[in-house]
Amino acid sequence: MGFLSRLRQLFRPAPPPVGLGIALGSGGAKGMAHLGALKAFEEAGITFSFVAGTSIGAVVGALLAKGYSAEDMRRIVEAVNRREFSRNLRPFADLTFAEQFLENYLEGDFTTLSLPFAACATDGKDNRLVVLRKGKLARAVTASSAIPPLFKGVQVDGRELYDGAFTNAIPTDVCRALGAEFVIGIDLAAFARPEEEKGRFSRLLGSALTHIQPVRYTEDQRTRGYKSADYMLRPPLGAFRSTDISEEAMEEMYTLGYEEAKRCMEEIREAISAFSKEKNGKRPFAGRGARRS
Repeated sequence: MGFLSRLRQLFRPAPPPVGLGIALGSGGAKGMAHLGALKAFEEAGITFSFVAGTSIGAVVGALLAKGYSAEDMRRIVEAVNRREFSRNLRPFADLTFAEQFLENYLEGDFTTLSLPFAACATDGKDNRLVVLRKGKLARAVTASSAIPPLFKGVQVDGRELYDGAFTNAIPTDVCRALGAEFVIGIDLAAFARPEEEKGRFSRLLGSALTHIQPVRYTEDQRTRGYKSADYMLRPPLGAFRSTDISEEAMEEMYTLGYEEAKRCMEEIREAISAFSKEKNGKRPFAGRGARRS
């Protein structure tokens, strides 16, 4: 390489930053793995400009978009009264208690957020995906987490909304619609046992209640997340259930999320770098599938 070529490389403008987005999937208590993964991203210096979440992923995503760190979120989890939470685990429970708790940390509406954020819910009337981007934050993430028949639907703008996992469990496409160029998804159910995938609450409550559920799982509620992901993290949480809220289980799920993100970090960096080099309007997204760890 000649001197002039080396000189041009030295003074070549740095490529524009890639708009990174993160899509946080549903999974109940398994959401502790989200916090572990976010901690690993923080340590690696990787920050996100766009956030989308479903169910527990919506709760974590809203906190992230509000400016909370992974360590902040751990302290919030520690503030949860697990005994009171367990007492509310009954058919058709009202989620007011959860919304009131979340308002301590997610006060205000979407305009108070530092990052673009969307929460996914399911319309109880027509079983369609509802993407929430305005209104009260605590109400939006509560609606995104209202899994029937355990909880009642949550009223938002005249609609009765339920858990977004029924229609979009890992909202990578929603994150991309916010403006993200490169989207990392986190799938909390990648290694779930078949009986867990059927729904723990359905098994516990029996067909007498589950047959009157106002919403149903759509065929692509989970696969659509892979179609729109540039990289999918899959923490090995197969030994856990979405209702495992013991201190020991939650700590272990946090660690598994952290370790999986650390294990994949170099590959994620390489994928982001390759995307950045190809950027310049030459790379149509349709030409790539989701990377999987």
